[in-house]
Amino acid sequence: MLTYFPKYFSSRAITCYVVTLAAISLVFWSYAMPFQFIMFGFVAVTVFFVYSNQLTQKWHSFSTKTFVKKLFTTAMVIRIVYVVFIYFYYIEMTGQPFTYQAGDELFYHTVAETWRNYGFEGFNGQLDGISFSDTGYLWWLGFVYFVLGTHVLPAHLVKCVMDAFSCVLIYNLAKRNFGEYVGRIAAVFCMLMPNMWYYCGVTLKETEMAFLTILFVERADLALRSKKITVKNLLLPGVIMLAMFTFRTALGAVLVAALVAAIIMSSSRQLQTWQKVLYSIVFGIWMLLTVGSEIVEETQQLWEGRTTNQEAGYSWRSQTNSFAKYASASVFAPFIFTIPFSTLVAIPGQENQMMLNGGNFIKNIMSGLTIFALFTLLIRGDWRKHVLPMAVTAGYLVVLVFSNFAHSERFHFPVLALELMFAAYGISLLSNKHKRWYVLWLVGIFFANFAWAWVKLVGRGYSV
Repeated sequence: MLTYFPKYFSSRAITCYVVTLAAISLVFWSYAMPFQFIMFGFVAVTVFFVYSNQLTQKWHSFSTKTFVKKLFTTAMVIRIVYVVFIYFYYIEMTGQPFTYQAGDELFYHTVAETWRNYGFEGFNGQLDGISFSDTGYLWWLGFVYFVLGTHVLPAHLVKCVMDAFSCVLIYNLAKRNFGEYVGRIAAVFCMLMPNMWYYCGVTLKETEMAFLTILFVERADLALRSKKITVKNLLLPGVIMLAMFTFRTALGAVLVAALVAAIIMSSSRQLQTWQKVLYSIVFGIWMLLTVGSEIVEETQQLWEGRTTNQEAGYSWRSQTNSFAKYASASVFAPFIFTIPFSTLVAIPGQENQMMLNGGNFIKNIMSGLTIFALFTLLIRGDWRKHVLPMAVTAGYLVVLVFSNFAHSERFHFPVLALELMFAAYGISLLSNKHKRWYVLWLVGIFFANFAWAWVKLVGRGYSV
Protein backbone atom coordinates (compact mmCIF):
# COMPACT_ATOMS: atom_id res chain seq x y z
CA MET A 1 0.00 0.00 0.00
CA LEU A 2 1.41 3.38 -1.05
CA THR A 3 1.42 5.98 1.71
CA TYR A 4 2.50 8.98 -0.43
CA PHE A 5 2.22 10.32 -3.98
CA PRO A 6 5.24 8.91 -5.87
CA LYS A 7 7.52 11.13 -7.94
CA TYR A 8 7.11 8.78 -10.92
CA PHE A 9 3.45 9.84 -11.23
CA SER A 10 3.87 13.50 -10.34
CA SER A 11 6.80 14.17 -12.69
CA ARG A 12 5.06 12.54 -15.65
CA ALA A 13 1.92 14.57 -14.97
CA ILE A 14 3.93 17.81 -15.22
CA THR A 15 5.59 16.57 -18.40
CA CYS A 16 2.17 15.75 -19.86
CA TYR A 17 0.95 19.29 -19.20
CA VAL A 18 4.03 20.93 -20.71
CA VAL A 19 3.93 18.71 -23.81
CA THR A 20 0.18 19.23 -24.26
CA LEU A 21 0.43 23.01 -23.88
CA ALA A 22 3.44 23.19 -26.22
CA ALA A 23 1.81 21.02 -28.89
CA ILE A 24 -1.47 22.98 -28.85
CA SER A 25 0.36 26.33 -28.87
CA LEU A 26 2.51 25.29 -31.83
CA VAL A 27 -0.27 23.74 -33.91
CA PHE A 28 -2.72 26.56 -33.17
CA TRP A 29 -0.06 29.26 -33.02
CA SER A 30 -2.38 32.10 -34.01
CA TYR A 31 -4.56 31.28 -31.00
CA ALA A 32 -1.90 30.60 -28.38
CA MET A 33 -2.88 31.69 -24.87
CA PRO A 34 -1.51 34.98 -23.53
CA PHE A 35 1.65 34.54 -21.47
CA GLN A 36 -0.07 35.41 -18.18
CA PHE A 37 -2.49 32.48 -18.52
CA ILE A 38 0.31 30.13 -19.51
CA MET A 39 2.08 31.11 -16.29
CA PHE A 40 -1.09 30.61 -14.23
CA GLY A 41 -1.37 27.10 -15.62
CA PHE A 42 2.29 26.17 -15.32
CA VAL A 43 2.56 27.39 -11.72
CA ALA A 44 -0.67 25.61 -10.78
CA VAL A 45 0.38 22.26 -12.24
CA THR A 46 3.95 22.45 -10.96
CA VAL A 47 3.00 23.47 -7.41
CA PHE A 48 0.32 20.78 -7.16
CA PHE A 49 2.36 17.84 -8.40
CA VAL A 50 5.77 18.77 -6.97
CA TYR A 51 4.49 19.52 -3.48
CA SER A 52 1.98 16.66 -3.46
CA ASN A 53 4.96 14.37 -3.85
CA GLN A 54 7.15 16.18 -1.32
CA LEU A 55 4.62 16.93 1.41
CA THR A 56 2.93 13.51 1.45
CA GLN A 57 6.40 12.14 2.25
CA LYS A 58 7.63 14.94 4.51
CA TRP A 59 4.44 15.05 6.61
CA HIS A 60 4.20 11.26 6.68
CA SER A 61 5.59 10.84 10.19
CA PHE A 62 3.93 13.81 11.89
CA SER A 63 1.58 13.18 14.79
CA THR A 64 -2.09 13.77 14.03
CA LYS A 65 -2.11 17.03 15.99
CA THR A 66 0.99 18.34 14.21
CA PHE A 67 -0.30 17.26 10.81
CA VAL A 68 -3.67 18.98 11.25
CA LYS A 69 -1.96 22.15 12.48
CA LYS A 70 0.45 22.15 9.53
CA LEU A 71 -2.37 21.40 7.12
CA PHE A 72 -4.67 24.17 8.27
CA THR A 73 -1.89 26.77 8.63
CA THR A 74 -0.33 26.03 5.24
CA ALA A 75 -3.73 25.96 3.51
CA MET A 76 -4.55 29.34 5.06
CA VAL A 77 -1.25 30.91 4.03
CA ILE A 78 -1.57 29.65 0.44
CA ARG A 79 -5.11 30.96 0.12
CA ILE A 80 -4.43 34.33 1.73
CA VAL A 81 -1.40 34.94 -0.48
CA TYR A 82 -3.44 33.99 -3.54
CA VAL A 83 -6.45 36.12 -2.54
CA VAL A 84 -4.33 39.23 -1.93
CA PHE A 85 -2.42 38.73 -5.18
CA ILE A 86 -5.53 38.10 -7.28
CA TYR A 87 -7.31 41.09 -5.74
CA PHE A 88 -4.73 43.47 -7.16
CA TYR A 89 -4.47 41.43 -10.37
CA TYR A 90 -8.19 41.84 -11.06
CA ILE A 91 -8.07 45.57 -10.32
CA GLU A 92 -5.21 45.92 -12.81
CA MET A 93 -6.85 43.78 -15.50
CA THR A 94 -10.55 44.64 -15.14
CA GLY A 95 -10.58 47.91 -13.20
CA GLN A 96 -12.52 46.36 -10.31
CA PRO A 97 -11.90 43.63 -7.69
CA PHE A 98 -13.95 41.11 -9.66
CA THR A 99 -13.01 38.51 -12.22
CA TYR A 100 -13.52 38.71 -15.98
CA GLN A 101 -17.18 38.81 -17.10
CA ALA A 102 -18.22 39.29 -13.47
CA GLY A 103 -22.00 39.26 -14.00
CA ASP A 104 -22.90 36.92 -11.14
CA GLU A 105 -20.30 38.45 -8.83
CA LEU A 106 -21.64 41.97 -9.36
CA PHE A 107 -25.20 40.74 -8.76
CA TYR A 108 -24.30 39.05 -5.46
CA HIS A 109 -22.18 42.01 -4.35
CA THR A 110 -24.81 44.63 -5.19
CA VAL A 111 -27.64 42.82 -3.37
CA ALA A 112 -25.54 41.84 -0.34
CA GLU A 113 -24.15 45.33 0.33
CA THR A 114 -27.66 46.76 0.82
CA TRP A 115 -27.81 45.14 4.28
CA ARG A 116 -25.00 47.35 5.56
CA ASN A 117 -25.81 50.42 3.48
CA TYR A 118 -29.61 50.52 3.79
CA GLY A 119 -30.43 48.24 6.71
CA PHE A 120 -32.03 44.84 6.96
CA GLU A 121 -35.38 45.93 5.52
CA GLY A 122 -33.67 47.28 2.41
CA PHE A 123 -31.74 44.04 2.01
CA ASN A 124 -34.81 41.87 2.55
CA GLY A 125 -36.67 43.86 -0.07
CA GLN A 126 -33.90 43.11 -2.58
CA LEU A 127 -34.61 39.38 -2.22
CA ASP A 128 -38.10 39.70 -3.68
CA GLY A 129 -38.22 37.91 -7.02
CA ILE A 130 -34.81 36.25 -6.54
CA SER A 131 -34.71 32.48 -6.94
CA PHE A 132 -34.99 30.60 -3.65
CA SER A 133 -31.84 28.66 -4.56
CA ASP A 134 -29.81 31.90 -4.54
CA THR A 135 -31.04 33.32 -1.23
CA GLY A 136 -28.73 31.27 1.02
CA TYR A 137 -25.55 32.80 -0.34
CA LEU A 138 -27.06 36.29 -0.37
CA TRP A 139 -28.04 35.94 3.30
CA TRP A 140 -24.53 34.77 4.15
CA LEU A 141 -22.71 37.39 2.09
CA GLY A 142 -25.04 40.12 3.33
CA PHE A 143 -24.27 39.15 6.92
CA VAL A 144 -20.49 39.11 6.25
CA TYR A 145 -20.71 42.55 4.64
CA PHE A 146 -22.80 43.83 7.56
CA VAL A 147 -20.14 42.69 10.05
CA LEU A 148 -16.92 43.34 8.10
CA GLY A 149 -17.93 46.05 5.63
CA THR A 150 -18.75 45.88 1.94
CA HIS A 151 -15.15 45.70 0.74
CA VAL A 152 -14.67 42.34 -1.01
CA LEU A 153 -11.24 41.52 0.45
CA PRO A 154 -12.38 40.77 4.05
CA ALA A 155 -15.20 38.59 2.67
CA HIS A 156 -12.66 36.68 0.57
CA LEU A 157 -10.46 36.15 3.62
CA VAL A 158 -13.45 34.55 5.36
CA LYS A 159 -13.62 32.15 2.40
CA CYS A 160 -9.94 31.30 3.03
CA VAL A 161 -10.80 30.18 6.57
CA MET A 162 -13.70 28.04 5.37
CA ASP A 163 -11.69 26.44 2.58
CA ALA A 164 -8.71 25.70 4.84
CA PHE A 165 -11.11 24.03 7.28
CA SER A 166 -12.51 22.01 4.36
CA CYS A 167 -9.04 20.45 4.00
CA VAL A 168 -9.21 19.33 7.63
CA LEU A 169 -12.70 17.91 7.12
CA ILE A 170 -11.54 15.92 4.10
CA TYR A 171 -8.68 14.54 6.20
CA ASN A 172 -11.14 13.39 8.88
CA LEU A 173 -13.52 11.87 6.33
CA ALA A 174 -10.84 10.08 4.32
CA LYS A 175 -9.09 8.84 7.46
CA ARG A 176 -12.34 7.37 8.78
CA ASN A 177 -13.13 5.68 5.47
CA PHE A 178 -9.73 4.62 4.12
CA GLY A 179 -7.12 5.03 6.84
CA GLU A 180 -4.58 7.54 8.09
CA TYR A 181 -2.30 7.79 5.07
CA VAL A 182 -5.08 8.12 2.52
CA GLY A 183 -6.50 10.88 4.72
CA ARG A 184 -3.20 12.75 4.64
CA ILE A 185 -2.79 12.39 0.88
CA ALA A 186 -6.36 13.59 0.29
CA ALA A 187 -5.89 16.57 2.59
CA VAL A 188 -2.66 17.62 0.86
CA PHE A 189 -4.39 17.34 -2.53
CA CYS A 190 -7.16 19.68 -1.37
CA MET A 191 -4.67 22.07 0.19
CA LEU A 192 -2.77 22.34 -3.12
CA MET A 193 -5.69 22.25 -5.57
CA PRO A 194 -5.61 25.57 -7.50
CA ASN A 195 -9.35 25.56 -8.23
CA MET A 196 -10.00 25.73 -4.49
CA TRP A 197 -7.77 28.81 -4.22
CA TYR A 198 -9.53 30.39 -7.18
CA TYR A 199 -12.98 30.46 -5.59
CA CYS A 200 -11.58 32.01 -2.42
CA GLY A 201 -10.70 35.04 -4.56
CA VAL A 202 -14.06 35.60 -6.24
CA THR A 203 -17.46 36.73 -4.95
CA LEU A 204 -19.29 33.53 -5.88
CA LYS A 205 -21.00 30.88 -3.76
CA GLU A 206 -18.84 27.90 -4.77
CA THR A 207 -16.52 27.95 -1.72
CA GLU A 208 -19.49 28.01 0.64
CA MET A 209 -21.30 25.23 -1.25
CA ALA A 210 -18.22 23.02 -1.27
CA PHE A 211 -17.65 23.64 2.43
CA LEU A 212 -21.24 22.75 3.31
CA THR A 213 -21.12 19.64 1.11
CA ILE A 214 -17.92 18.39 2.73
CA LEU A 215 -19.19 19.25 6.21
CA PHE A 216 -22.45 17.40 5.54
CA VAL A 217 -20.70 14.25 4.28
CA GLU A 218 -18.14 14.28 7.10
CA ARG A 219 -20.72 14.80 9.88
CA ALA A 220 -23.34 12.45 8.40
CA ASP A 221 -20.68 9.78 7.84
CA LEU A 222 -19.65 10.11 11.49
CA ALA A 223 -23.28 9.82 12.62
CA LEU A 224 -23.88 6.70 10.52
CA ARG A 225 -20.72 5.05 11.86
CA SER A 226 -21.35 5.92 15.51
CA LYS A 227 -22.63 3.19 17.82
CA LYS A 228 -24.88 5.67 19.60
CA ILE A 229 -27.58 7.72 17.89
CA THR A 230 -27.52 11.24 19.31
CA VAL A 231 -29.30 14.47 18.47
CA LYS A 232 -25.92 16.19 18.33
CA ASN A 233 -24.71 13.92 15.52
CA LEU A 234 -27.93 14.20 13.54
CA LEU A 235 -28.76 17.90 13.91
CA LEU A 236 -25.95 19.49 11.87
CA PRO A 237 -26.29 17.20 8.79
CA GLY A 238 -30.06 17.80 8.87
CA VAL A 239 -29.67 21.58 8.96
CA ILE A 240 -27.03 21.57 6.21
CA MET A 241 -29.18 19.36 4.01
CA LEU A 242 -32.05 21.83 4.14
CA ALA A 243 -29.80 24.90 3.88
CA MET A 244 -28.27 23.54 0.68
CA PHE A 245 -31.60 24.04 -1.12
CA THR A 246 -31.04 27.79 -0.67
CA PHE A 247 -27.71 27.50 -2.51
CA ARG A 248 -28.47 25.03 -5.31
CA THR A 249 -31.63 22.96 -5.56
CA ALA A 250 -29.98 20.07 -7.39
CA LEU A 251 -27.26 19.72 -4.77
CA GLY A 252 -29.77 19.81 -1.92
CA ALA A 253 -31.77 17.04 -3.59
CA VAL A 254 -28.61 14.99 -4.08
CA LEU A 255 -27.71 15.24 -0.38
CA VAL A 256 -31.18 14.03 0.58
CA ALA A 257 -31.02 11.12 -1.89
CA ALA A 258 -27.48 10.21 -0.83
CA LEU A 259 -28.43 10.08 2.83
CA VAL A 260 -31.39 7.82 2.02
CA ALA A 261 -29.11 5.58 -0.06
CA ALA A 262 -26.54 5.43 2.75
CA ILE A 263 -29.17 4.44 5.33
CA ILE A 264 -30.60 1.71 3.11
CA MET A 265 -27.48 0.34 1.43
CA SER A 266 -24.69 0.66 4.01
CA SER A 267 -23.03 -2.53 5.21
CA SER A 268 -24.76 -4.24 8.15
CA ARG A 269 -21.41 -4.18 9.97
CA GLN A 270 -21.43 -0.41 9.74
CA LEU A 271 -25.15 0.16 10.28
CA GLN A 272 -27.30 -2.51 11.93
CA THR A 273 -30.91 -3.13 10.88
CA TRP A 274 -32.41 -1.49 13.96
CA GLN A 275 -30.27 1.58 13.33
CA LYS A 276 -31.43 1.75 9.71
CA VAL A 277 -35.06 1.61 10.82
CA LEU A 278 -34.55 4.25 13.50
CA TYR A 279 -32.60 6.56 11.17
CA SER A 280 -35.33 6.19 8.54
CA ILE A 281 -38.02 7.18 11.06
CA VAL A 282 -36.03 10.14 12.40
CA PHE A 283 -35.17 11.27 8.87
CA GLY A 284 -38.78 10.96 7.71
CA ILE A 285 -40.11 12.99 10.65
CA TRP A 286 -37.39 15.61 10.15
CA MET A 287 -38.30 16.08 6.49
CA LEU A 288 -42.05 16.27 7.22
CA LEU A 289 -41.50 18.93 9.88
CA THR A 290 -39.00 21.08 8.03
CA VAL A 291 -39.31 20.74 4.27
CA GLY A 292 -40.98 23.75 2.69
CA SER A 293 -43.24 24.05 -0.31
CA GLU A 294 -40.64 26.08 -2.20
CA ILE A 295 -38.10 23.26 -1.86
CA VAL A 296 -40.62 20.74 -3.15
CA GLU A 297 -41.66 22.97 -6.04
CA GLU A 298 -38.11 23.80 -7.14
CA THR A 299 -37.04 20.16 -6.95
CA GLN A 300 -40.08 19.10 -8.97
CA GLN A 301 -39.41 21.78 -11.59
CA LEU A 302 -35.77 20.70 -11.79
CA TRP A 303 -36.78 17.08 -12.41
CA GLU A 304 -39.54 17.84 -14.91
CA GLY A 305 -37.36 20.25 -16.89
CA ARG A 306 -34.19 18.13 -16.96
CA THR A 307 -34.49 17.26 -20.68
CA THR A 308 -35.92 20.51 -22.06
CA ASN A 309 -33.46 22.62 -20.03
CA GLN A 310 -30.51 20.69 -21.40
CA GLU A 311 -31.74 20.93 -24.98
CA ALA A 312 -32.45 24.66 -24.65
CA GLY A 313 -29.07 25.31 -23.04
CA TYR A 314 -27.05 23.58 -25.73
CA SER A 315 -29.20 25.09 -28.45
CA TRP A 316 -28.29 28.52 -27.10
CA ARG A 317 -24.60 27.59 -26.93
CA SER A 318 -24.68 26.45 -30.56
CA GLN A 319 -24.94 30.14 -31.49
CA THR A 320 -21.29 30.54 -30.49
CA ASN A 321 -20.03 26.99 -31.11
CA SER A 322 -21.63 24.86 -33.82
CA PHE A 323 -20.57 21.63 -32.07
CA ALA A 324 -22.77 22.41 -29.06
CA LYS A 325 -25.84 21.10 -30.91
CA TYR A 326 -24.35 17.59 -30.66
CA ALA A 327 -23.96 17.80 -26.89
CA SER A 328 -26.17 15.52 -24.80
CA ALA A 329 -26.18 13.33 -21.71
CA SER A 330 -24.93 10.35 -23.72
CA VAL A 331 -21.94 12.38 -24.94
CA PHE A 332 -20.88 13.69 -21.54
CA ALA A 333 -21.68 10.66 -19.37
CA PRO A 334 -18.49 8.65 -20.19
CA PHE A 335 -16.31 11.66 -19.32
CA ILE A 336 -18.21 13.10 -16.37
CA PHE A 337 -15.46 12.38 -13.82
CA THR A 338 -12.81 13.93 -16.11
CA ILE A 339 -14.39 17.01 -17.66
CA PRO A 340 -14.10 19.93 -18.03
CA PHE A 341 -11.11 19.71 -20.33
CA SER A 342 -8.67 22.60 -20.15
CA THR A 343 -8.98 25.72 -22.26
CA LEU A 344 -5.47 25.90 -23.74
CA VAL A 345 -6.20 28.28 -26.62
CA ALA A 346 -7.08 31.97 -26.60
CA ILE A 347 -10.85 32.43 -26.89
CA PRO A 348 -12.25 35.95 -26.44
CA GLY A 349 -14.53 36.11 -23.42
CA GLN A 350 -13.08 32.94 -21.85
CA GLU A 351 -10.38 34.49 -19.70
CA ASN A 352 -11.72 32.76 -16.58
CA GLN A 353 -11.45 29.35 -18.26
CA MET A 354 -7.90 30.19 -19.35
CA MET A 355 -7.00 31.17 -15.80
CA LEU A 356 -8.18 27.74 -14.62
CA ASN A 357 -6.44 25.77 -17.36
CA GLY A 358 -3.88 24.33 -14.94
CA GLY A 359 -6.40 23.34 -12.30
CA ASN A 360 -8.66 21.69 -14.85
CA PHE A 361 -5.70 19.80 -16.30
CA ILE A 362 -4.87 18.52 -12.81
CA LYS A 363 -8.45 17.29 -12.48
CA ASN A 364 -8.25 15.61 -15.90
CA ILE A 365 -5.25 13.60 -14.70
CA MET A 366 -6.44 12.88 -11.18
CA SER A 367 -9.82 11.67 -12.43
CA GLY A 368 -8.10 8.54 -13.71
CA LEU A 369 -7.15 7.70 -10.14
CA THR A 370 -10.68 8.55 -8.95
CA ILE A 371 -12.22 6.18 -11.50
CA PHE A 372 -9.69 3.49 -10.61
CA ALA A 373 -10.59 3.79 -6.90
CA LEU A 374 -14.34 3.65 -7.48
CA PHE A 375 -13.99 0.71 -9.87
CA THR A 376 -11.88 -1.16 -7.30
CA LEU A 377 -14.44 -0.56 -4.55
CA LEU A 378 -17.18 -1.96 -6.79
CA ILE A 379 -15.15 -5.00 -7.90
CA ARG A 380 -14.08 -5.86 -4.35
CA GLY A 381 -17.56 -5.33 -2.96
CA ASP A 382 -16.28 -2.72 -0.49
CA TRP A 383 -18.56 0.04 -1.80
CA ARG A 384 -21.15 -0.60 0.92
CA LYS A 385 -18.64 0.67 3.48
CA HIS A 386 -18.50 4.05 1.76
CA VAL A 387 -22.00 4.58 0.39
CA LEU A 388 -22.47 8.19 1.53
CA PRO A 389 -19.42 9.86 -0.08
CA MET A 390 -19.84 7.71 -3.19
CA ALA A 391 -23.54 8.57 -3.47
CA VAL A 392 -22.97 12.32 -3.06
CA THR A 393 -20.14 12.35 -5.63
CA ALA A 394 -21.72 10.08 -8.24
CA GLY A 395 -25.24 11.39 -7.64
CA TYR A 396 -24.29 15.01 -8.21
CA LEU A 397 -22.29 14.17 -11.34
CA VAL A 398 -25.25 12.23 -12.73
CA VAL A 399 -27.40 15.35 -12.22
CA LEU A 400 -24.80 17.36 -14.15
CA VAL A 401 -24.91 14.85 -17.01
CA PHE A 402 -28.58 15.69 -17.52
CA SER A 403 -28.08 19.45 -17.19
CA ASN A 404 -26.72 22.03 -19.62
CA PHE A 405 -23.74 22.64 -17.31
CA ALA A 406 -22.02 19.27 -17.74
CA HIS A 407 -18.82 20.89 -19.01
CA SER A 408 -18.88 23.87 -16.63
CA GLU A 409 -16.03 23.74 -14.11
CA ARG A 410 -17.96 25.94 -11.71
CA PHE A 411 -20.80 23.42 -11.46
CA HIS A 412 -18.41 20.50 -10.90
CA PHE A 413 -16.66 22.27 -8.04
CA PRO A 414 -18.90 21.31 -5.04
CA VAL A 415 -17.75 17.65 -5.17
CA LEU A 416 -14.16 18.25 -6.34
CA ALA A 417 -12.70 17.60 -2.86
CA LEU A 418 -14.57 14.28 -2.63
CA GLU A 419 -13.18 13.27 -6.03
CA LEU A 420 -9.67 14.09 -4.78
CA MET A 421 -10.33 11.93 -1.72
CA PHE A 422 -11.12 8.95 -3.94
CA ALA A 423 -8.05 9.76 -6.06
CA ALA A 424 -5.96 9.57 -2.88
CA TYR A 425 -7.41 6.13 -2.19
CA GLY A 426 -6.61 5.17 -5.78
CA ILE A 427 -2.98 6.11 -5.20
CA SER A 428 -2.80 3.84 -2.16
CA LEU A 429 -3.80 0.93 -4.44
CA LEU A 430 -1.12 1.53 -7.07
CA SER A 431 1.75 -0.85 -7.78
CA ASN A 432 4.41 -1.14 -10.47
CA LYS A 433 2.01 -2.95 -12.80
CA HIS A 434 -0.17 0.17 -12.91
CA LYS A 435 2.56 2.45 -14.25
CA ARG A 436 1.84 1.50 -17.85
CA TRP A 437 -1.87 2.23 -17.41
CA TYR A 438 -1.10 5.60 -15.87
CA VAL A 439 1.08 6.56 -18.85
CA LEU A 440 -1.68 5.47 -21.24
CA TRP A 441 -4.12 7.64 -19.29
CA LEU A 442 -1.79 10.63 -19.72
CA VAL A 443 -1.64 9.96 -23.45
CA GLY A 444 -5.45 9.93 -23.51
CA ILE A 445 -5.57 13.24 -21.63
CA PHE A 446 -3.14 14.73 -24.17
CA PHE A 447 -5.33 13.80 -27.12
CA ALA A 448 -8.56 14.77 -25.32
CA ASN A 449 -7.28 18.28 -24.59
CA PHE A 450 -5.85 18.63 -28.09
CA ALA A 451 -9.23 17.63 -29.55
CA TRP A 452 -11.01 20.03 -27.20
CA ALA A 453 -8.83 22.92 -28.40
CA TRP A 454 -9.75 22.04 -32.00
CA VAL A 455 -13.47 21.88 -31.13
CA LYS A 456 -13.37 25.28 -29.41
CA LEU A 457 -11.70 26.92 -32.40
CA VAL A 458 -13.39 25.18 -35.35
CA GLY A 459 -16.80 25.31 -33.70
CA ARG A 460 -16.47 29.10 -33.50
CA GLY A 461 -15.47 29.35 -37.16
CA TYR A 462 -11.80 30.14 -36.61
CA SER A 463 -9.43 29.05 -39.37
CA VAL A 464 -6.95 26.47 -38.08
